[in-house]
Amino acid sequence: MLPEQKSRIAQALRVAAQRVVERAGVDAEVPAIELERPKQPEHGDLASNLALQLARPLKSNPRAIAAQLKDALEALDRARTGTGDEPSIESIEIAGPGFLNLRLRADAKRAVVVRAIADGARFGHANRGEGRDVLVEFVSANPTGPLHVGHGRQGALGDALSALLAADGWRVTREFYYNDAGAQIDNLARSVQARARAIEVDDPRFPVDGYRGDYIRDIAADYLAGKSVRAEQVQEVRGAGDPDDIEAIRRFAVAYLRHEQDVDLRAFGVRFDRYYLESSLYADGRVQATVDALRRSGHTYEDGGALWLRTTEYGDDKDRVMRKSDGAYTYFVPDVAYHVAKWERGYERAINVQGSDHHGTIARVRAGLQALGIGIPVGYPDYVLHKMVTVMRGGEEVKISKRAGSYVTLRDLILWTGEVALGDGSTRVDEQRGRDAVRFFLVSRKADSEFVFDVDLALARTDENPVYYIQYAHARICSVLAQWGGDADALARSAVAGGVALAPLDGAREFALCARIASFPQTLQAAVDELAPHAIAFYLKDLAAELHSYYNAERVLVDDEETRLARLALLLAVRQVLRNGLALLGVSAPERM
Repeated sequence: MLPEQKSRIAQALRVAAQRVVERAGVDAEVPAIELERPKQPEHGDLASNLALQLARPLKSNPRAIAAQLKDALEALDRARTGTGDEPSIESIEIAGPGFLNLRLRADAKRAVVVRAIADGARFGHANRGEGRDVLVEFVSANPTGPLHVGHGRQGALGDALSALLAADGWRVTREFYYNDAGAQIDNLARSVQARARAIEVDDPRFPVDGYRGDYIRDIAADYLAGKSVRAEQVQEVRGAGDPDDIEAIRRFAVAYLRHEQDVDLRAFGVRFDRYYLESSLYADGRVQATVDALRRSGHTYEDGGALWLRTTEYGDDKDRVMRKSDGAYTYFVPDVAYHVAKWERGYERAINVQGSDHHGTIARVRAGLQALGIGIPVGYPDYVLHKMVTVMRGGEEVKISKRAGSYVTLRDLILWTGEVALGDGSTRVDEQRGRDAVRFFLVSRKADSEFVFDVDLALARTDENPVYYIQYAHARICSVLAQWGGDADALARSAVAGGVALAPLDGAREFALCARIASFPQTLQAAVDELAPHAIAFYLKDLAAELHSYYNAERVLVDDEETRLARLALLLAVRQVLRNGLALLGVSAPERM
């Protein structure tokens, strides 16, 4: 049912409960009203355990309380007759120890068809964010190599989460934080320098901690050839050609890999509003200012030549070193400075999507922010931590990419899952298909769960492949509309204007589809509240299953025009919700499969 219908029933149930409490002469508060969809359809459309919750404060049998609630609720619902706000409850039953099972009127169930068509791409959206700003930081890969599958999972999660927040009324900024300072960048520069000097990876002179993928050779060759590269939101960098100029090599290598990552992200359909450089935190003095502020706060101390932060005062299991005895800052110090910058830029809410290996940084970053005493709330920022991905292909785990040298890249995954077999035995790559499969699969499980990405399953054109199954549901509806041959847009306008009688939608499968459509707004809001894009993937699979079941059991293009138009309107509503849900995940909704 529609959210406002459910809200109206919940409010009526609250009023009924207040009357029951007043009649009992007991000083008791009415608990929060919870209305759930029963697992068994025969138990009704909504269920409440309110009578059981009131049993103790009212010192009465819950079934007796349920009977009083039933009478009061029926009276309230009858009172709306003729007011223009017609009652939506058909019947109320008392079950078990005192549960209230509510059945809705058929027209109340069908109302969602018109709403979904009328709202279109905004069906399910809300304005709970009220235009407030939220920053979502994700991917944030070091510019030391191609994006790997873990970055892909982070990209899919972060982009879908951003879309969910925007649909909930938040003003979202997508941000990529580049760790372009520190030892890893030094190793990158020295690796490229070695390749520029024709030193092979098995040569003892090659850096011990250097990067050995083939991409390092490509960077060195382009640097020596004086080629230019340009990444998002930075100036063009040209290769100096001098293998002895380590700073020029560093600048070129970082820009080169940032550009490479930009290309992969575009292929993945992920965009960012801003790129933030770790190096800027040092250049702008933010790191030093943060350290100075923490020292003034009284939460630091010197020990063994190092500067420590008393993070145990804020729930950490031990104090943490801020500045090592050699004068170098530990990596969580610029992280604290970066989050101060987020706060000062006006982001009172920030969400970080990171790998589970960052779990240890949460307590120390939050402790540093609290120790500063500048008004940042406890628990800032929020974190979504994801586990890494195991890739299977041909029944075997894939661990190495020739280009990257030690891991499967995001580009590999897109290309593999986009393979299309041709009649002559050859293959071509459909990047849209690959992107759809990768994006859906990488958000189809809870972020903190282990995930095995089965390339063969992603290629399958069967019901076992969830993204194919969902997209096929959309394409199947488009095929029915094409067979009908009428004007779908005109039908939609007529349905919204009340020109399509929906009364013929009176079967169990049709009501099941209506109920599934009606649960989309609540599913979307729950996904936002729990920072859980996988909930949308689960929902879409359930909606597709309902659609396929209906299609296999019922003819849509029947002879009776009123029934035919009503069923077509139902399919239009399902198609709209499939489109909306897929769009939130960054997956296309093809009209043909």
